[in-house]
Amino acid sequence: MTASLAPAFAPFEDLARTLIPHASEGDDGSHDIAHILRVFKNAMRIHHLEGGHGQVLAASVLLHDCVAVEKNSPLRSQASRLAAEKASKVLADLRWADEDIRAVAHAVTAHSFSANVAPETLEAKILQDADRLDAIGMVGAARCFYIAGRMGSGLYDPTDPLAQHRPLDDKAFAIDHFEAKLFKLADGFQTATGRALAEERHARLKTVLDLFLDEI
Repeated sequence: MTASLAPAFAPFEDLARTLIPHASEGDDGSHDIAHILRVFKNAMRIHHLEGGHGQVLAASVLLHDCVAVEKNSPLRSQASRLAAEKASKVLADLRWADEDIRAVAHAVTAHSFSANVAPETLEAKILQDADRLDAIGMVGAARCFYIAGRMGSGLYDPTDPLAQHRPLDDKAFAIDHFEAKLFKLADGFQTATGRALAEERHARLKTVLDLFLDEI
């Protein structure tokens, strides 16, 4: 199935066909090939207006989650570095130029929120924006609840859903993650195009929480 998705990565379908077998591992539906395709579409939308090296950006997107580390793993903060190391090896085997491999490795390393590495290139900034767009909005809300289920978390604290009289605990309650992290993401976008898209998705995310609270 994944190989048949290569045409969806146009105009980089040949690159996608080569890299998709290395692109994801494990069974995490929030970081699967569908996530990678969404991030690619976000990245191409930003790239169209902001510029950058398309081939480096496409490879960075395709390999940014090539190592699977669960959200509750002690290795989580190292996930993007591990992915960058694997990406570098994959591209070296394909005889990519050292400069382009370093550019991809930096973008992959810097895309992660938990890695706390500042993106220094346009491609790295676009990848970080494109990946974070997938963490907010309707899809971001769906991923939040999906990950909470994988971790065995509850949906919310029935006595204090908004954590007004307790510390936020997004390991115990899914909707705590909105305030603990997701609502903060819109302020950290790197490109003008990314910021504009983030404003729209941030508003959608707030609507999701408002509707959720109304129903409970």
